[in-house]
Amino acid sequence: MKNTIAERVADFLKRYPPFELLNKSQLLEISSAVKIKYFDKDDPVYKINDALKNEFYIVHKGAVSLREDDHNALLVVDKFDEGDVFGLRPLFAKENYAHNAIADESTILYIIPIELFKPMAESNSVIGKYLIESFASNTENPYTQKHHAAFFSDASIIKNPTDNLFELQPVTYITKIITAKLDSKISAVAQKMHKHQIGSIVIVENDIPMGIITDKDLRNKVATGLHNIDDTAASIMSSPVLCYKSNMTIAQARITMMKHHIGHICITEDGTPNTKLIGLVSEHDMTVMEGNNPSVLMKAIQRSDSTKDLKRIREKMMVLLKGYIMQNIPLTHISKIIFELNDATIKRIVERCLVKMKKEPPVKFAWMSIGSQGRKEQLLHTDQDNALVFENVPEEDLESVRSYFLTLAKKVNKRLNTIGFVFCDADMMAKNPRWCLSLDEWKSQFTDWTIYTGNDEILLSSIFFDFDISYGDATLTNALGDHLLEITKGNKIFLSKLAANALRSASPLGFFRQFLLESDGKHKDFFDIKKRAIMPVVDAGRVLALNYQIKTLNNTAERFERLADLAPENRELYLSCSYAHKALLKFRTKHGLINNDNGRFIKLETMTKEEKMKLKRCFKTISNIQEVVKIKFNVSGIL
Repeated sequence: MKNTIAERVADFLKRYPPFELLNKSQLLEISSAVKIKYFDKDDPVYKINDALKNEFYIVHKGAVSLREDDHNALLVVDKFDEGDVFGLRPLFAKENYAHNAIADESTILYIIPIELFKPMAESNSVIGKYLIESFASNTENPYTQKHHAAFFSDASIIKNPTDNLFELQPVTYITKIITAKLDSKISAVAQKMHKHQIGSIVIVENDIPMGIITDKDLRNKVATGLHNIDDTAASIMSSPVLCYKSNMTIAQARITMMKHHIGHICITEDGTPNTKLIGLVSEHDMTVMEGNNPSVLMKAIQRSDSTKDLKRIREKMMVLLKGYIMQNIPLTHISKIIFELNDATIKRIVERCLVKMKKEPPVKFAWMSIGSQGRKEQLLHTDQDNALVFENVPEEDLESVRSYFLTLAKKVNKRLNTIGFVFCDADMMAKNPRWCLSLDEWKSQFTDWTIYTGNDEILLSSIFFDFDISYGDATLTNALGDHLLEITKGNKIFLSKLAANALRSASPLGFFRQFLLESDGKHKDFFDIKKRAIMPVVDAGRVLALNYQIKTLNNTAERFERLADLAPENRELYLSCSYAHKALLKFRTKHGLINNDNGRFIKLETMTKEEKMKLKRCFKTISNIQEVVKIKFNVSGIL
C-alpha cells in the first residue's frame, strides 16, 4: 500500500536543494520520517540558546524569520520562504541556537531528523559542498540597504555605466556563409560573389577557414593585371584569417579589426583556425549594429522623415532594450534611455504632423504624455495615453482652436499607433475632445475631480495627474502642475479617497503566501504583475507625492527617493519601495520580451524559485507601504 503522505512530501522536497541531490530511495526514507507541524504567526520555532533538537526544518508554506536581540529589540537577520532550509547549521556546528526562529505568518514546516540526513550529506560530496556554501553565505541581512540593493539587482552591477555599454554586447555574426574552395578559379569566385551580392567570400578546405577574398582583392590583384582570372582563389586570398569564438563582444571585435587592419573575423567552433567555420563578422555588420546605439538611434529619430523610418527605429529600440535586460543593466539607466528615445519619437511625430497641417498652430500648446509614459516607466509596447493643452482663448474662438488641435491630434495618434504605441481602448488620447482642452478647461477639470470625487474621478486622477510634456510650451504644463498642487494641498478628503484606491489591490499573496492568480478569463492561472504588484506601489507613490507637494517628479522610484529625504522616519521603507518598483518593472519587461507581449501576465511555471523569492520580497514591501498609507490617510472608514 502506498504511503501517499510520504510521497507527497518527497514530491515537494525534490524540488529544492539539497534534497534534489538525493536519490529516490534516500528521498523516500527521509520523507517517511518527516514530521509536519503548523505554526501561527509569531509562534517560535526555537529560541536563542535553546538546546539542539536533532532536527532541522524546511518551509512548506508561509515564512520564518531569524531574529537576534539588538538593544532589547528583535532585529531580523534572515528570512526563509517556501523551500528554504533552516536550523541545519547549529546541528553541524554543534552549537546552541544563536537566533530566535519565529513564524512571520501562518506557516507549515517539514521537520527532518538529522540522524537520517547527516550520513547522506557526509557521503555525498555535492551535498557537502552545497551546505558549506550555504553556511558561508548565512550572514545576509536582506533588510540592510546594502543587501537590499544587491538583492534587487539594480544598484551596483555596473557602477559607472558609460555610453559605451553598447560595446559590451555580444557581437552579431552571419551564419549562412558563402564559401569557395582553394582551387576555385578567380572568375568562378567573382561570379559567386556577384550572384549573392556579397563583398567578400571565405575560402575553406574541409570547412576550415583558410583565407578570405574581398572586392578590394579583386580590384588590386586582378583588375590591375597582377593575376589572371584563371588563377586559383588561393593565389589572391588574404591569409591566414583571424578566428574567434562566438562569445566575443562588439568592443573586442572592433579592437581586433583596428589592430590588424582587417575588415572580417571568422567565428569557429573553438575560436582557433583548426575547427569548422560557423560564422563571419564584417566591418559592415558592425556599422549596422551601431544602429542600436542610443546616440545613433537618437540622431536617426531626429533626422527621420517618415513614419516607416520611425517604426524601424522603434524596433531597434526594442533590440537595445532586450540587450540591456539580458546584460542586467540597472533599470534606472535603462528606463531613462528608453524614455528619452520614446519621448524623442513622440516629439518627432508631432513635428512632422505640424508640417502636414500646413498652417501654424493658432495658439501655444503642449502635447502631454500621461500614465506610464508620463511617469517615464514605459519600456515595452503598450497602449498610448496622451492629452493636449492649449493656451486660453476667447470663448468665441474656443471651438475653432480646439478643432485645429483635434485634427493635429488625430494625425499624431494615428502615427503613434503605426509605430507601435497602440490606440488606447478607453480612448484616453488627445484626439478625444474630452482630453484636448484649454489651460483653464484642464484646471477646471482637475478641480472637479478633486471635489466631486467618485470612482471614475479617482481612476481619471490616477491617469492624468501623472503628466509630462513631450512637445510644446512648458509654461502651460507648469501652470497645470502648480494648479494640481494648489487644489490638493491640505485636501484631506480627496487624498484619503486617492489613498483608499491605492489599497484596493490587496497583497499579491494569499493564505500561506501563495501567488494570487487570475481565476477566470483569457489569463486564467496567470499572475497579473501590473494590477497586483506594480500599480499598488505606483498609486502609493502618487498619493504620498501629492501629500508632500512634490512637483514635476512623476517617476515612481524617484518619488520614493525624494520621499525618503522628506520623511526620514520612513526612509528605509521608501527606499525599499523605490527598489521594489524597479525590480517589478524589470520583471515585467523581461517576461514581456520573452513572450513578445506587454509582460503584464506571467505564468508562474516559467519563473525560477529565485525569481519567485524576489517577487515575494517585493510583496512584503508593498504590504508595508500600504500599511503606512492606510494609517497616514486614515482610510479605514472609506474601505
